[in-house]
Amino acid sequence: MVLPVQESLRVPGDPDAELAFGLREHGRGVEWIFPQQLDEALQQAPGMQTQTRGLPVGYFLQGEVNRIGDPLFGDLRRLGALVDAEAVLLPVQAALASVPDDDPRVRFWTTLIEVRTGRVLWFSVLEGQSFPADDPRGLASAADVVARTLLWYVSN
Repeated sequence: MVLPVQESLRVPGDPDAELAFGLREHGRGVEWIFPQQLDEALQQAPGMQTQTRGLPVGYFLQGEVNRIGDPLFGDLRRLGALVDAEAVLLPVQAALASVPDDDPRVRFWTTLIEVRTGRVLWFSVLEGQSFPADDPRGLASAADVVARTLLWYVSN
């Protein structure tokens, strides 16, 4: 399952839509459960006290995380059980990053977590190509880099 970007800082456009496009493009044959589908499943289970946005993910920006704990673990475990997912791609943050003597780049902090155990399988900070701050190609470039990096084994 793929959660929405938890925090977007000065990024023009829709990071969730661009990331979904990149994952579909590079991950053919992978069964994706995107944020809209998760939200629909949560609407069908009104008693479930779980959300897809505003999750406590700040510690991914502070240091290395090998295993997540509660409350994030409980939220992801419940979401995974609801849609029968083994792993979750959690885009922690998308931000417009300044680059000296160049146009800014969109940077993604993204992690892949095993839902059943809370073990962090992959974490990366990746950025796209330089474009003017309001150019949507910057976001598309960064989302493409995330998808290609995560799914290198599918493309090869």
